[in-house]
Amino acid sequence: MWFILAAPVQMGPGQLFLLPCTLLATAQANSIMNPAESSLEISCQEVHQRLQGGEDLLLLDCREPDEHQFVALRGSLLLPMRELPARVSELEPHRARLVVVYCHLGGRSARTAAWLREQGFAARTMEGGIDQWAVEIDPQLPRY
Repeated sequence: MWFILAAPVQMGPGQLFLLPCTLLATAQANSIMNPAESSLEISCQEVHQRLQGGEDLLLLDCREPDEHQFVALRGSLLLPMRELPARVSELEPHRARLVVVYCHLGGRSARTAAWLREQGFAARTMEGGIDQWAVEIDPQLPRY
């Protein structure tokens, strides 16, 4: 049985777009993550430890290009949340990887990670976003 859901995504000032999603895809995403990764959130500390350990994570920045240009995590892929529906196919080569989504403070990345899970990706949101990363991991990063 298929259940059709719609996830609201802010596309721009005053524009709200409903993205069609399915519960089946969510189950598929959860099946490729181990039980410890079933939580939507992941801490900056855990992301840092995994990267230091050589784990092959995809860091996905869902902020706007000007934010990414100001400060970004090394090696991250920029895919603004508002462009995600049109550009999700760009993530297909990464479907087998854990996708760690981040934004400024964590709000957009939580919505993006939830939507990606509904599309069958193993996605988690980095708690506190790049701002928390700058506080906990790399104080040299500029904050805004």
